[in-house]
Amino acid sequence: MTTSGPLEHALSIRQILALDRIAAGEPEVVAAADHLDRPVRWVHVAEAADVGVMLTGGEMILTTGVLLAGDVRGQTEYIESLHRAEASALVLGLGRAFPAPPEDMRRAAERYGLPMVVLHRPFPFAELTEEVQSRLVRRKFAAVSLSEGIRTALTGLITAGAPLQALLDEIAAHSACPVVVTNLAHRVLATAGERPAVDDVLRDWDRIARQPGEIDGEGWVRAGLGGRGERWGSVVLCGYRGDGASGRLLADRAAEALVLHRMLSGSAASWEEQSAQCLLADLVSGVVPARQLLPRARAAGLPVNRRTFVPLVVRDVDPAQVERVLRLLGLSGLVAELAEGATAVLLSLARDQAADSLAAHFASRLRAETGASAVVAAGPARTGWEDVPEGLREALHVAEAVAGAPPGLPAVVRLGDVRLRGLVRLLRDDPRVQSFAERELDGLLCADDGEALLPVLRSYLATGRNKSRTAHLHHMSRPALYRRLETIETLLGVALDDFEQAASVHIALLAHDAQRGT
Repeated sequence: MTTSGPLEHALSIRQILALDRIAAGEPEVVAAADHLDRPVRWVHVAEAADVGVMLTGGEMILTTGVLLAGDVRGQTEYIESLHRAEASALVLGLGRAFPAPPEDMRRAAERYGLPMVVLHRPFPFAELTEEVQSRLVRRKFAAVSLSEGIRTALTGLITAGAPLQALLDEIAAHSACPVVVTNLAHRVLATAGERPAVDDVLRDWDRIARQPGEIDGEGWVRAGLGGRGERWGSVVLCGYRGDGASGRLLADRAAEALVLHRMLSGSAASWEEQSAQCLLADLVSGVVPARQLLPRARAAGLPVNRRTFVPLVVRDVDPAQVERVLRLLGLSGLVAELAEGATAVLLSLARDQAADSLAAHFASRLRAETGASAVVAAGPARTGWEDVPEGLREALHVAEAVAGAPPGLPAVVRLGDVRLRGLVRLLRDDPRVQSFAERELDGLLCADDGEALLPVLRSYLATGRNKSRTAHLHHMSRPALYRRLETIETLLGVALDDFEQAASVHIALLAHDAQRGT
């Protein structure tokens, strides 16, 4: 049934029949009992036989039927007129006109699906109209107040430049249930609400995501996200406990705010990127146990059942290019920039796929597509989800260790490839290592031309003290290089031809660079 009047703040027939005031009339549903959830926009007392022409839809009609007594054809036509006018229900007070429910009216109401209720005891209709109208007005006022309250709160957050998560937290606070944002493929982009409740929703997400309709009986309320004729996602209130009209209103206001936020974000990272970034960051941090993040990963579209996970970190390549290469190769994975110049990739492969070969193929294709000598750092492949965080941390460590490393590294760099450089990076925050580096390099760092001499020292040690190679790298003659090396040795008080002294300076320089992110 559709109605021409607004029904957002209506009561259902079932709700009206549950009122204490109507109980005195001993109501009985005699027709179309399966349509009692139909909304009632207004209650109208009418004894006119042609009442249908006065209606606009959604009314509950109260009558004694005094003008219909003895007119079987008129009784049937009366029901037909209410059906054409899209009335919600008919309430007939039994009495002198109809001491019992009229069978012809009842059959017609059943045929047209029009709920028909009879009152077995005399009942003042005015009391019911007063009760229902006052409730409808209060509901409408509460809805307006709710609408303006959430709109004001969300607009204030958007104006202040708040992130997406802040908006979702506000929506969850108003709706008192988990809130989920998805793309058109039902992948979860963001969530808000109490963490246990959100996790429960995500564990059952495959079923929930594909429920038809915008509102269902379990309180899942959906609103589309889009603009300019294009839809690109949905916001879902999961298990909303209020009435459907309030849930619809909250979802619509949330959708308006989220669309506006996305439009104003401009060049900010897409919600898909933010979703992957939050998930991978939580995995790396270890603050949330990996098993608790598994539902989020599954809802984000990452295959997780019987898979091999390959943690990678790509240096100095735009995340969008990394994502593009993954799609070209048909690989499943999450991609997000976790630090400046470091893009994490968590591949999800079938158990029968060769993880090392695919990682190497990905690295070579990335170099071919970007035209750059991209370095891909890799942690060990893992078949257990709870081992993924450690693998990601190892890949990040390797990626950091290769920063500033001499050329010649393989396309896929692993922990065994970074050796001493990797160890020093791990220990760079140790005060003893910091003190050692400062002590070893103090003479050079304090010299007026120390900053100019550091690159020469770095190249000389990185090339295995190859003077010819070092001179070539710095475009200088060998005699000029000799003079600079002599100056460095004098400032440091060491002999670089001595292996142990050179090794000590090399370690100190690696620590110095690591502490400065060089």
